[in-house]
Amino acid sequence: MSRREGSSRPRKANDPPLLILTSLAEGPKHGHALAKDIESFAGASLGPGALYGAITRLEERGLIEALPSSDRRRPYRITAAGKAVLAEAISEMQQLARVGASRLALNVTLGHGLGA
Repeated sequence: MSRREGSSRPRKANDPPLLILTSLAEGPKHGHALAKDIESFAGASLGPGALYGAITRLEERGLIEALPSSDRRRPYRITAAGKAVLAEAISEMQQLARVGASRLALNVTLGHGLGA
């Protein structure tokens, strides 16, 4: 499984940057709307530090960009590079899920066959 350039850990489904990219794949959102959306689809509650820290890092990497705002709220949108990173992460998670499901089915079958 590949890792992000400059990252020393694998991607996780509850990783704030991946949650933010997933939310923005639906369309532009400001911070509060991002947090509410992420909580609704992932059940993850990101505090302000985690949310805005991840937004800053994503923006610095060119994976999201801020849009003009007419009020205090700053909306963000995913960039083409962000879509590519999200697509790669989804592909990696799908592969992991396939392998995990396959191995669980194998272990369940063996366990039952051994009288467990």
